[in-house]
Amino acid sequence: MTRRHPRTISEMEHPPPGERPPSKHYERELERLQIELLKAQRHIQETGERIVVLFEGRDAAGKGGAIKRFTEHLNPRGARTVALAKPTDAERTQWYFQRYVAHLPSAGEIVLFDRSWYNRAGVERVMGFCTDDEYAEFMRQVPAFEQSLVNSGINLFKLWFTVSQDNQRERFEQRRNDPLRQWKLSPIDEAGMELYDEYSAARNAMLRASSSEPAPWTVVNSNDKRRARLNSIRAVLDRLEYEHKDHDAVDAADPHVVRPAEALHIDD
Repeated sequence: MTRRHPRTISEMEHPPPGERPPSKHYERELERLQIELLKAQRHIQETGERIVVLFEGRDAAGKGGAIKRFTEHLNPRGARTVALAKPTDAERTQWYFQRYVAHLPSAGEIVLFDRSWYNRAGVERVMGFCTDDEYAEFMRQVPAFEQSLVNSGINLFKLWFTVSQDNQRERFEQRRNDPLRQWKLSPIDEAGMELYDEYSAARNAMLRASSSEPAPWTVVNSNDKRRARLNSIRAVLDRLEYEHKDHDAVDAADPHVVRPAEALHIDD
């Protein structure tokens, strides 16, 4: 029996139907998609296109692993990852978007943001790191800011990675017990473990306010990290035009794993 596609944002937080892909199948599909990424990068460099991909989502939702698979074989001279630390005292006095603007791509570049200006709509909102007025001003400005990026010629992709509360707790525990990954577990992560519902409410408000035709959100169910990595790459490649595109590799995104936000009911 074929399960229907998820219709609500909360349904995207449950593990998707189907089996986790075996290692050999996963590695084979990943290699095909990474070859497509290289084809796309070559086209981007030749044509001078500018690409921005935002990786947002819950803590421990697999954003870092997805970024690693995106960039693993790209030419680093034309692709870079931006992961900004907390704002400096000087940056706190600037226009909120200013420190992100400094990292936008030049012609022929791909820039991947490991968290982005949406910190204000997520962790800052939930943890009380911004005022109500600062939050409201961000939500008012962000559609126009992103429209201006698109109008300037930037191709903007926004990926939101979600994971169930049980799987999030399990991943946090794995980090806590692994000396090589303990650095991934911050005090803010620890504090946020009990704020799953609050982060859900902040996400829902953000999606309602900022998913638009020029800058749509794509929701990625990351309960199965392998399927999330494969399908998030497909979601990006599907919207890019480049020579010798392998449509069999690219055009098979699993709708149980990747859904445009506008196709989902945003729960209250």
